[in-house]
Amino acid sequence: MAAEAGALRGTLEFLAERIDRLAIDMEKAELKEYVNLMRHPWSLIWRNFVSGLTRGIGIALGFTFFAATIVWLLQLLGALNLPIVGDYIADIVRIVQRQLEINPY
Repeated sequence: MAAEAGALRGTLEFLAERIDRLAIDMEKAELKEYVNLMRHPWSLIWRNFVSGLTRGIGIALGFTFFAATIVWLLQLLGALNLPIVGDYIADIVRIVQRQLEINPY
């Protein structure tokens, strides 16, 4: 009888330890936050909307900076008066400037 009680106690301690580990793993997986998002779909929609909006603004600003840098470099190269490349770059810069004058954002 004492041997059975000891075995049962050992099994219960093992199960308690496994349950504690499982609870810690579930906390690490942030399962609670996921379930809350699934229960409140408007919160999920709002978060996705805001993240998409900020991603779009970041892409627009990054592309603007990149394009402005390229145009600036082309202006510098056009000012060097390189024989063939200089004329080509000057034409590109003129086209971009004309486009900016037509459509001022």
